[in-house]
Amino acid sequence: MSHGDTIPLHSSAQSDIDEIETLINAAPVLPARPPSPPRASIPISSSPFIPSNLPNKPPSAPPPTPPALPPISSATSGGGGIASDGFGSQSNTLTEPVWDTVKRDLLRIVSNLKLVVFPNPNREDPGKALRDWDLWGPFFFIVFLGLTLSWSASVKKSEVFAVAFAVLAAGAIILTLNVLLLGGHIIFFQSLSLLGYCLFPLDVGALICMLKDNVILKIIVVAVTLAWSSWAAYPFMSAAVAPGRKALALYPVFLLYVSIGFLIIAID
Repeated sequence: MSHGDTIPLHSSAQSDIDEIETLINAAPVLPARPPSPPRASIPISSSPFIPSNLPNKPPSAPPPTPPALPPISSATSGGGGIASDGFGSQSNTLTEPVWDTVKRDLLRIVSNLKLVVFPNPNREDPGKALRDWDLWGPFFFIVFLGLTLSWSASVKKSEVFAVAFAVLAAGAIILTLNVLLLGGHIIFFQSLSLLGYCLFPLDVGALICMLKDNVILKIIVVAVTLAWSSWAAYPFMSAAVAPGRKALALYPVFLLYVSIGFLIIAID
């Protein structure tokens, strides 16, 4: 059979072909699909974090400033005008010149010494010396008393100096415990400052007794300076305890100064 010869199809095959052509011609022509819109490109960043597309949070308003409290005067503070923590004004003295520090300490010593030289129980602020306490003035007066007693003694000068220090240290501890047991407000360094400043009249008496070796004169001088020191300590103790317990608070101070007075008289 040559390539040009054709083979007639079967009648059933020809009918299937005709049916397929009829279905193709009868099918509706669908419109062409519109092209899809271009997709947004994703920005490429060198940072490993993906920036957020959320709107930025508006800045919050600053918190309201609380109103300034009025300064608390010494008359309204507890313990009769004495700071509850036992310290005075908290000023920054680390960056000030040395001369300013020395001048401030000298002025404080002079101010506290005036309260002892001119005692007045009815003064406006009797607790000022306790609130603005320092240890430079008491240190000088205690050392001066020890040196004066040691110079007056003929033997065992170093022991006399040590006894003066030991008696005042023990007196400061006893005074602190006594005031605390009476319900007052005081610390050890305030007690030491009080005893040291009120020791000034006895320092003067010890110097006079060293210059004038007379028993009668010693008794008179010691009696006067003992009363002076006790009266000078009264306003400070009245500011540390309740009004009904002033005598109980002053009693150990009086005994301490009496023992020092006997020490001044007994040393020969």
